[in-house]
Amino acid sequence: MATNKDAFRDYLTFEKKYSAHTIMAYCVDVDTFSDYIKKEFDQETIDHVHYAQIRNWIVSLVDKSVSNSSVNRKVASLKAYFKFLMKIKQIETSPLLKHKALKTAKKVQIPFSENEMQNLLFETQHAEGFEQIRNALVVELFYATGIRRTELIHLKNSDVNLLNNTIKVLGKRNKERIVPLLPILKDQISRYQEERRTLDVINDGECFFLTKKGDKLSDSFVYRLINSYFSNISEKLKKSPHILRHTFATHLLNNGADLNSVKELLGHSSLASTQVYTHNSLAELKNVYAKAHPREKNNTI
Repeated sequence: MATNKDAFRDYLTFEKKYSAHTIMAYCVDVDTFSDYIKKEFDQETIDHVHYAQIRNWIVSLVDKSVSNSSVNRKVASLKAYFKFLMKIKQIETSPLLKHKALKTAKKVQIPFSENEMQNLLFETQHAEGFEQIRNALVVELFYATGIRRTELIHLKNSDVNLLNNTIKVLGKRNKERIVPLLPILKDQISRYQEERRTLDVINDGECFFLTKKGDKLSDSFVYRLINSYFSNISEKLKKSPHILRHTFATHLLNNGADLNSVKELLGHSSLASTQVYTHNSLAELKNVYAKAHPREKNNTI
């Protein structure tokens, strides 16, 4: 008979449709809390813990210098577990019902400027050979479509449609969306496909992006690739695929795209997620406002 934890994993996988990475993180957090409860309170199960016990665990994490954001993420895992227990009627109310998240400093994600992007894309225009052409296309695709790192890694050959200039993206919770491709990308994709066919071995035939050994790209490989490229043209501390996604959204908004369109392109389920990117458009918005408002133009009382 499956335990509640086994059933919880199935719930996250088949009902919530979370990614394998998220499922693993949730289960590790629940197991870590379970170990703590067993050690500190001699309880074999966490299914009927009290909030005081959870609070003791939170305090112990803070004492170990675990960041508030990490603590909040671990508590979110527990919330999901107790919500699951309520769903299967194992408990009536969650012990975290009145819990308030620890305060965290809001990190401002600074996108790359349009000049930085133009400088980088100018350099990648002269790429030669399989690896350089692939790397240049990875950068271009991130900036031109705003897709997530995991979405790019799992992109399949059949997802790329050069007749319609679109790609089919499998996003969070297995949600599919169609993202348009800029016409300028068509030649780059064709060049990459030609180079891809010259590989001696292709271990993952369905996968669009491959290493020179014919394997699917890894998360760390893609992160290092982006970090390496932008280290030459930007002094910003964070240089990651997510910052490129952030840059895509910010540049669209700065150039007049409406929030709903950007939301659809990014694959967000709600506008709240997309509104994060509007903070970086405030400077541009102020310029437009100052130039367009009659009170400012006339400069009269």
